[in-house]
Amino acid sequence: MRTLPPARDAGQRKRDALRRLESDEDAWVSSASADGAPTLVPLSFVWHRERLVMATKGRNPTARNLAANGESWVALGTTRDVVLAHCTAEVVASDALPRDASDMLATKLGWDPWGRERWVYLRFTPQRLLVWREENELADRELMRDGGWLV
Repeated sequence: MRTLPPARDAGQRKRDALRRLESDEDAWVSSASADGAPTLVPLSFVWHRERLVMATKGRNPTARNLAANGESWVALGTTRDVVLAHCTAEVVASDALPRDASDMLATKLGWDPWGRERWVYLRFTPQRLLVWREENELADRELMRDGGWLV
C-alpha cells in the first residue's frame, strides 16, 4: 500500500498553486462548440494580473468556441498535483492585448504573436479554483469561489 504525503493546509496549497501559475509553461484548455462537441488542447500561457493569457489562431476551434461561449476549464499539473480552474474566457484581437501582457507571453514562447492578423489572445479569469495533490486533499480542494480567494 502506498503512503500518501501529508495533506497541505489551504495556505500552502494556494502558495503552491500560485507558484505553478507563475512558472508552468503549458495548460490544458477545454471548450465546447455550440452543439456541445468538446475540445481539449494544450496551450502555453503566462499568469498576468490574476489571469491566464494564451495565444492561438483565431480560426482554431478553441478560439471560436470561447468567443461564442466565454467559459472554460483550464488544467495545470499532473494527476497527482492538480490546479483546475473554471474560468470566464475572452478572445482578444492580436493587437488589442496590453503590451506588457503580450511581451510576457512572447518572452515565454520565444516568439511574438502580437499584431499577427491570424492570431488572437485568449484571456482566462478564474472564477473557481480547485487544488489537490492526493485523495487526502480532495475534501478541501476549493480555494477560490466566485472569483475570490477563500484563503
